[in-house]
Amino acid sequence: MDTEINEEGFKTPFIFKTDWKKAFEDPEFVKVFSSDILERYIINKRWYGGKASTLKYIEVVDYFMMTSTKNTYYGVLLEVNFKEAFYQHYFMPIAFMAQEDLTTSTVIAPVKMGNQQGFLIDALHQEDFRQLMFEKILQAPNEKKPGKVKFHRGEKLEQTTYESSKFMGAEQSNTSIVYNGNLVLKIFRRIYISTNPDYEISRFLTERMDFKNSPAYTGSISVALSEGNITLGMMQELVPNQGDAWQFMLNEVDRIFENLKTKKIKIAKLPEVELFRRLKINEVPHEIIDWAGLSIFLRIHTLATRTAEMHIAMGSDIHDTAFTPTTYNGDYTVWLKNRLTYQFQNRLNILENNLHKLDGLALELANLFLDHKKEIRKVFLDFDWTKMKSERIRIHGDYHLGQVLVNGEDFFILDFEGEPESTIRDRKVKQPPLKDVAGMFRSFHYAIYATIFNNKDKYPYEQQELFEAGELLFKYFVGVFLQTYTEVAQGGNLNIGYRKEIDFLLKYCILEKAVYELGYELNSRPRWAVIPLTGIASIMEFKQN
Repeated sequence: MDTEINEEGFKTPFIFKTDWKKAFEDPEFVKVFSSDILERYIINKRWYGGKASTLKYIEVVDYFMMTSTKNTYYGVLLEVNFKEAFYQHYFMPIAFMAQEDLTTSTVIAPVKMGNQQGFLIDALHQEDFRQLMFEKILQAPNEKKPGKVKFHRGEKLEQTTYESSKFMGAEQSNTSIVYNGNLVLKIFRRIYISTNPDYEISRFLTERMDFKNSPAYTGSISVALSEGNITLGMMQELVPNQGDAWQFMLNEVDRIFENLKTKKIKIAKLPEVELFRRLKINEVPHEIIDWAGLSIFLRIHTLATRTAEMHIAMGSDIHDTAFTPTTYNGDYTVWLKNRLTYQFQNRLNILENNLHKLDGLALELANLFLDHKKEIRKVFLDFDWTKMKSERIRIHGDYHLGQVLVNGEDFFILDFEGEPESTIRDRKVKQPPLKDVAGMFRSFHYAIYATIFNNKDKYPYEQQELFEAGELLFKYFVGVFLQTYTEVAQGGNLNIGYRKEIDFLLKYCILEKAVYELGYELNSRPRWAVIPLTGIASIMEFKQN
């Protein structure tokens, strides 16, 4: 077998006196492993979240051993320290394999442990280890042995034997393994000394609320430390799907823009509608239905229904305090304002430093943003909790089209980890459910603009005309979604407030989301900064010259 040494390419093996079974008791091994070996390996991984910072050193903070009939494996908890004075924690399962036992071409480094030559590898690349984890979850109810590592078998797990395992798609911020063709184990690479919100919410929705439109929770792996429990992995049912709602929406919007051409639609003649005007499907003007088609509005109606049902499930438990609805108060307001003014200042700095990368409409909108920065900051500071009559609940927290799977005519919601930039504590703060709705609206906006950007020579219209058509389409999508969502949420006794409060919270949360997005776009693809900037200008009702 061809063995690819990792990206940096170690030519000669690292030599250690200790054998593998005692490796992490040997200070010399731990020292070389965490510095010379790991530093080179980790920085190239998709799941490594420190790429924008300067690595200072890596420390092994804890480990545990797992043994199969054939091999010894270590689960290693790493602390990555950065020169910018912060740190992150990661989980890495490690194996030592002789050449003949390797089942992967991705290795960390060649090593000699005691008298044995071989390779250090990420254990997830060995089928034997993947099988071991699965069988430990299957046997979990019978596992009485005290130990650091805890396996849990979910109520919905019907499997009894291991058949097969494979990686699911490309490696992202987590690593997902498909078992037996119908279960997915998500291994969390970045870890927190706290229960992972994805595990917490998924298990709650499955076992407490019997919510049908997210993948059913079937098991988990955690490690118990004196400081608290760390979730290492979560297993769920694999939902049959036709891809995510993001791709679905891109295809739909492309079809809708194609219709402009084929149906010879005059964009200026299309009936206007104000933002947040609630619309039943039969209230959408026939000109819009003729242009966009009825099917897209029916699908938006379904998505809005599932979103409201998710929020009803997450906000209707009276026993579990983590999921009990709560009112607004001064503490929440202070937390919110501090967080948003910090984020706003950060984005302001990024914008000022990257202004030279912008031109055309993006530059115009960026200057509008800078001219009105005091007004935008004031919107964030104008949050008055005493006027809020609605309730806060646990929410998805990073809700957009990419977090939704298309299942025939229906949708399944996944990935409850929360906003990647937020601390784990902040992700668990109860928020207005309308924050998720605002996230989805921003995602609609993105899908429309991404379609225009990605097909700029496809439609025979000026870009400005397409933007006008896109903004109009967005308002109708929002109108139908909002009408359905409000109806279902209130019908399920979810207290989202009355119209005035709903509109205020939506405006507030959309602005927050668009400001958050601005930082990402300026750092990674400045050409797209026009999308959040348009969203900000629209919600603030800036008038362009």
